[in-house]
Amino acid sequence: MGAGPRIVALFCLLIGAAAATSTPASSSPVPPVSEAARAAGFVDVRTVVPDAVIDLRYATSDNFVGAQLYPDGARCLVHESLAGGLAVAANLLRQNGERFVFWDCYRPHDVQVAMFEAVPNPAWVARPGSYARSHEAGRSVDVTLAGPGGLVDMGTGFDDFSPRSRADATDGVSAAAQANRARLRDALAAGGLTVYAGEWWHFDGPGAAVKRPILDVPVD
Repeated sequence: MGAGPRIVALFCLLIGAAAATSTPASSSPVPPVSEAARAAGFVDVRTVVPDAVIDLRYATSDNFVGAQLYPDGARCLVHESLAGGLAVAANLLRQNGERFVFWDCYRPHDVQVAMFEAVPNPAWVARPGSYARSHEAGRSVDVTLAGPGGLVDMGTGFDDFSPRSRADATDGVSAAAQANRARLRDALAAGGLTVYAGEWWHFDGPGAAVKRPILDVPVD
């Protein structure tokens, strides 16, 4: 799916239409997470940010691998240590009429392996190791913003492997997109999350760099 159709699909979500690969905000109760997820300290991000748009790209083939890596019905799971910070950031963004779009959250180890096999360049894809950290520990998220008119212009799409993806990029990134990135960074910084310099969409929560045992938690 190209950028145009994706933007249209997300706009439909924002006005309440259903879409197959994304989950709009809903007043319906969020189903409990699995026992394995609960044991790992994971929560469904919708319990923290009820108006979030869930658009997990790896649950579709619209990603840099070109294949679906998560099962249908995959959830955005995050470690509970991110919960308060994401809620703070979401509240700040609502004041500007914006809300989060989550592109990725907890990522199983086998998915990280498949991603690195597709793009074996640690500058763009973290090399999988014998431990879990960042996405594999549920302590990082890939996010963007949506407003009343659809996705906010950030200068690149998701997983754009170019210098323009750097959080501080200026060449080829409009002043408006730079300001939008800064607003996203500022909101998440208020919640204690830090941007990864190489990707404007990637934010690490507390303890994201700590090496932990590899998890075996289903994403659905």
